[in-house]
Amino acid sequence: MATNSVPDHVPPEMVRDFSLFTSPGMSPTPNGDPHAAVACVHSGPPIFYSPLNTRDGRGTWVITRASDQRRVLQDSETFSSHRSIFASALGESWPMIPLELDPPAHGAFRSLLNPLFSPKRVAALEPAVRERAIRLIDGIAGSGTSCDVMKDFAFPFTVNTFLHLLGLPDDRIDTFVGWGRDLLHGDDVKRPAAARTIVSFIDELAAVRRKDLVDDFMTFVVQAQVEGRRLTKQEVRGVGVLVFVAGLDTVAAAIGFDLAYLARNLKDQELLRGEPGRIVAAAEELLRAYPTVQLIRVATKDIDFEGAPIRKGDYVSCATMIANRDPAEFECPNTVDLAREDNRHATFGYGPHRCVGSHLARREIVIGLEEWLARIPAFRIKKGTAPITCGGHVFGIENLILDWS
Repeated sequence: MATNSVPDHVPPEMVRDFSLFTSPGMSPTPNGDPHAAVACVHSGPPIFYSPLNTRDGRGTWVITRASDQRRVLQDSETFSSHRSIFASALGESWPMIPLELDPPAHGAFRSLLNPLFSPKRVAALEPAVRERAIRLIDGIAGSGTSCDVMKDFAFPFTVNTFLHLLGLPDDRIDTFVGWGRDLLHGDDVKRPAAARTIVSFIDELAAVRRKDLVDDFMTFVVQAQVEGRRLTKQEVRGVGVLVFVAGLDTVAAAIGFDLAYLARNLKDQELLRGEPGRIVAAAEELLRAYPTVQLIRVATKDIDFEGAPIRKGDYVSCATMIANRDPAEFECPNTVDLAREDNRHATFGYGPHRCVGSHLARREIVIGLEEWLARIPAFRIKKGTAPITCGGHVFGIENLILDWS
């Protein structure tokens, strides 16, 4: 139920007019910088209440300090991750697995998925990922001197990698990306429709794989066992939806924000092109500067947290883009320093729910930057165009037209 009222237990002086959805710079904005816009919270209290900080219009407590976010994300007994963020769009309450399971159930499913995204598995996938990047970029370079880099490269590259992992053909990339866009950035009509479509797709794929086993992710899931039993249909759905949705948007957005930064900062672009050995460290700094996800937890009991009277059922926001701009954690946090060392950013979360796909995401970003810089000459944002950015649960960028004429 949408509401922007402040609960009675929240002291009026702890309420602040800030939202990752509605504050300045968060709605779709040409040449916007939603990451810089969140930095304003660090001039205020370490925790405050935002009356309107979720897609469904609920208020959240906002944790601004990276160290406090780590405390919340580590304490799954007090701060549960089960909030049915996807299922709520359907008026249902099943969890995406393992993201929305709490320990100990979380550990069993996490152990099931870890080997699929391990550094060893990612290393085995790397040649195919690199070959895909090269093929796309060579096609772009051969067909002109500008492109819409999200449509022509970032989405086809990253989504194809996930489709390959899931064992799905890539001739439906545009369809899948459209579902993801409607789900993550759509309105109250598009979002539930996309959620229903994705659930139907995953359920149908699982049913097909139960009858016709092949060497792919969904076959693995329908055959997998947890604690000596096969997964239920709802558990298969929860795993399938999570992995499918996770691959549709976040890594593509990260590559988009990175290329937008390099298009505006030609010295850094030139540095990385001339010294490609710096790209791995640079990718970490760009991950710090341009994270895409707000993590939400639900209080399981009443607690006084840093002076905030958090009550059972309250939502608690640990936004990665806020933690990564914490001046107590990073020197000059609003400056992108591609040589930054000891870069303990929060982009992949923290604690037991740290992103299971982080190794793959990192390699995709590094490979994407390496091959783009090796094959495309000095590029800028095309004159007369403006990339459009947005805030929300997942930050996004589109209409990024790069030019190297």
